[in-house]
Amino acid sequence: MIQKIRTLIIEDEEPARNLLKTFLSSFDEINVIGECSDGFSGLKAINEMQPDLVFLDIQMPRLTGFELLELLDELPEIVFTTAYDEFALKAFDLNAVDYLMKPFSKQRLRQAVDKVVERFRIKSSGSDQVQKLVEHMHERSKQLERVVVKSGSKIHVIPIEQIEQIEAQDDYVMIHAPEGRFMKKETMSSLEQSLPEDQFLRIHRSHIVNINQIQRIEQYGKESYLLILKNGNSVSVSKSRIKDLKRELNF
Repeated sequence: MIQKIRTLIIEDEEPARNLLKTFLSSFDEINVIGECSDGFSGLKAINEMQPDLVFLDIQMPRLTGFELLELLDELPEIVFTTAYDEFALKAFDLNAVDYLMKPFSKQRLRQAVDKVVERFRIKSSGSDQVQKLVEHMHERSKQLERVVVKSGSKIHVIPIEQIEQIEAQDDYVMIHAPEGRFMKKETMSSLEQSLPEDQFLRIHRSHIVNINQIQRIEQYGKESYLLILKNGNSVSVSKSRIKDLKRELNF
């Protein structure tokens, strides 16, 4: 028999939290060590309590479940509790985590817990698969309205329109905004798909710029262009992207 699974509930609706606690109280494998009503307190609790398992709501104010996961260095096992469309979620099911469609029954919760118990039994972690699931959800979700980044102990929520430029940094991206520069573990391709096409343009394999931040364009060769941004940075346009730039800016 494995040790009890230290479990945290992160859910903004009190009735849903109470239902989960009531159901889980009869599961011998589960030890509920805490509950949180929003993403920020949930992030703090995960970092401090290091739970084995988190029941995580997706749609929460201030910080969503997906944004919370992006800010974690080490991922516990995650079971999503969500009101998202079931058909859409099935398309993203990578057998890494389970998800409970609200409202769910005790029997359905039992199935989710059994999956987690089995995972602990074989001593495997679903963290990589959880990360892939988050990326898949972002790729297929509506356009981003904000980006959440962590800098030291602070969390910054940057509205999309405030992003000046994005540059690739190995497995990370550097996001330039008025309040500073922030590193985020993300791919350029994923961001390019999620950003509004009428506001952002990828001008180089390693650079995405906010079109509204372009101050002027300088030509330094027959087909070589340099963008001067309002933040003072200059970014060269790759030859393969010049046509896209001309079409977007009508020149």
